[in-house]
Amino acid sequence: MKTKTLVIIISAVLAISLAASAILYFGGERKTAEIYVDGELLRSIDLAAVTETQTFTVETEEGANVIEVERGRIRVSDADCPDRVCVRSGWLSEGDIPIVCLPHGLVIRLSSGGEVDSVSR
Repeated sequence: MKTKTLVIIISAVLAISLAASAILYFGGERKTAEIYVDGELLRSIDLAAVTETQTFTVETEEGANVIEVERGRIRVSDADCPDRVCVRSGWLSEGDIPIVCLPHGLVIRLSSGGEVDSVSR
């Protein structure tokens, strides 16, 4: 009787954990990557809708940045700027710190689709 009760308890905990994980993974807040060049929105990408790795180049008069997008994250994988801080920033998947390439005027930031506050206007 103890073994049967233990199996039922473990099964229930496992089922609840799997359901919670599925809700967090599939039903969580949708994030959009917004790519700006010189303050103007160039492209907006729904990171949850990305099914395979995408790579494209953003070219400006000052130079070029290669952008790589995967499900849930985005990065600058290559750039011809002298300091390459944007490349060293790595993947952006959460948080408030954008990827910035000052020499090229490029900014990549995440938006969660919520209301815009007075600071970000």
